[in-house]
Amino acid sequence: MDIAHLRAFIAVAEELHFGRAAERLHVAQPPLSRTIQQLERELGSKLFDRSTRSVRLTAAGQALLAPAHQVMESLRRAEAAVQSAGSGEVGFIRIGFAGISSYQLVAEWARVVRQHRPGIRLELYSQNFALPAMRKLINDEVDVALGRWDIIPGGISSRIASADSLVMALPDTHPMAQASSVSIADLRHESFISLPPYEGAVLPDRLRRLAHDAGFSANVVQVAPDTLSALALVSAEVGCHLTLASVAEHANQTHVEFIPITDETLEVNLQLAWRSDDVNPALAAVLSLATELLSPRSR
Repeated sequence: MDIAHLRAFIAVAEELHFGRAAERLHVAQPPLSRTIQQLERELGSKLFDRSTRSVRLTAAGQALLAPAHQVMESLRRAEAAVQSAGSGEVGFIRIGFAGISSYQLVAEWARVVRQHRPGIRLELYSQNFALPAMRKLINDEVDVALGRWDIIPGGISSRIASADSLVMALPDTHPMAQASSVSIADLRHESFISLPPYEGAVLPDRLRRLAHDAGFSANVVQVAPDTLSALALVSAEVGCHLTLASVAEHANQTHVEFIPITDETLEVNLQLAWRSDDVNPALAAVLSLATELLSPRSR
């Protein structure tokens, strides 16, 4: 029994007339009759009572009708699923992201995907630092990554997701806490709180570069495991902390002021990265939706 058999059976069962069923299927009546006879032989049961005047379903035919409709509906759903997957309507996308400053963008992105592409399922993986997210992307453990990288490896496409800049987090009791801007040279005698200097960690690198260019070595008195811990230490007047303007926008830390840095250094923009050879239509749809969320300077 195959799909052609079921399609022929349903047409005859609904029309109860071989001529009309043949017209509906766009076939001649004799081949349709042979198809029904073949189906009856395979099932070992008579499906129709036929006379010169009428066609009626037998008990076996009535028992087959509902399952036959279910099979055909499942086939239609399968065909629709394949077509939707090919157009990016359904699918599965893994997103790796790093840092508190990316959380809001990821949350908004996920909401937009659920609204416009409800058939695409997202899996989100948070990393403390950007380099692990890039490694996951290279190793095909995620499909798209958000982070800050100075070097984009070969085979990876990227674009700016959000323009960003450096600021200095100071205790609100600091003499420069109300300044409109500050130079790293103004802080040469200060104590600093740094994030761990892991390979590829942008902020510890920028602190080292800025201090070096200003002619001193930053006095790092404590290394914090993450940004929120670093800001808590700033609030406790342990030291100052080089961070991002996007962190200042989203952090809710009392007794901390964020002052823009005037020194020029390498960019710290949040980037969106994906494998250049990834042809998954769902990824293309998700990346297209991300464009709506990017700031004008990022497009």
